[in-house]
Amino acid sequence: MRGQSGERPVNGEAPRWLTSIEQRAWRTHLAAHKLLEHRLDRELQAFGLSLNDYEILVNLSESPGHRMRMSDLADATIQSRSRLSHQISRMEAADLVARETCPDDRRGTFAVLTGHGWATIQKVAPEHVAGVRRHFIDLLTDDQLRELAAAYDPVVDHLKNLR
Repeated sequence: MRGQSGERPVNGEAPRWLTSIEQRAWRTHLAAHKLLEHRLDRELQAFGLSLNDYEILVNLSESPGHRMRMSDLADATIQSRSRLSHQISRMEAADLVARETCPDDRRGTFAVLTGHGWATIQKVAPEHVAGVRRHFIDLLTDDQLRELAAAYDPVVDHLKNLR
């Protein structure tokens, strides 16, 4: 949307509309993110998992004792504590994870990978990585991957600091 009469100032200043190159970069980012997430999520559905389920299984599988405090897991997966709690409840019902009380802090709760959850991540990970390669990594050169990571680092840092 370009400038129009009656537009309201942002922080007391006139809006800084996106240039055509900025619009293209923004819209391409949105489309790539949505399409890639949708494709990877669909591929995981063949295993009865969502992309969110997979992300939780990965975080737990990479943690000492295959367990994480729920608050740390929420931060790692960039979810609210409430949303994560509902997600963990669904995953508990599928015997992928269990909840355990923290022995040193009765208010704290751990999410723990079950045996079935561990077997699931071991089975699904090779297929998921193949999908990430097929739909993302292999479409870019090493230089493009380095540039992409470097471009996103300040965005991620900025947004994490706002949390």
